[in-house]
Amino acid sequence: MDATPRWLTSEQTAAWDSFVRMQEKLIGRLSRRVQADSGMSASDYTVLVKLTESGGGRMRFMELAKLVEWEKSRMSHQVGRMMKRGLVTKEDCPDDGRGSFIVATPAGYEAIEEAAPLHVAQVRRLFVSALAQEELAALARISDRILAHMEKQPD
Repeated sequence: MDATPRWLTSEQTAAWDSFVRMQEKLIGRLSRRVQADSGMSASDYTVLVKLTESGGGRMRFMELAKLVEWEKSRMSHQVGRMMKRGLVTKEDCPDDGRGSFIVATPAGYEAIEEAAPLHVAQVRRLFVSALAQEELAALARISDRILAHMEKQPD
């Protein structure tokens, strides 16, 4: 016997719908701007940010995929496209014959160094400037609480 779904209340639906619309519109606009400003896709930008923020500009393939919440196949295709453009390389992992490292190349560093200031300006224009300092702090606390809650939940 199927259980009756616990539908969202009207307030819950409004909060969820508003959050989803805001997130989709914000990410869409930021993605289009990073593409227009730098020629990089949003996925290129995401990978290069994570790599260049890590020590030495390198990260285990599966660690990178998990960090950005992508499936292995999506990460593999993305890395392949970026390798063709010289933004990253792949290196074998010496202590794990099946594993590999993804490494930002000098061209990858150059690309992210050019794109990041433009991206930050757009984040400031579209996101930061819309909120007061206390609202930003509240949003950070709420986001952190949801992230911590999700970590406790099975996929």
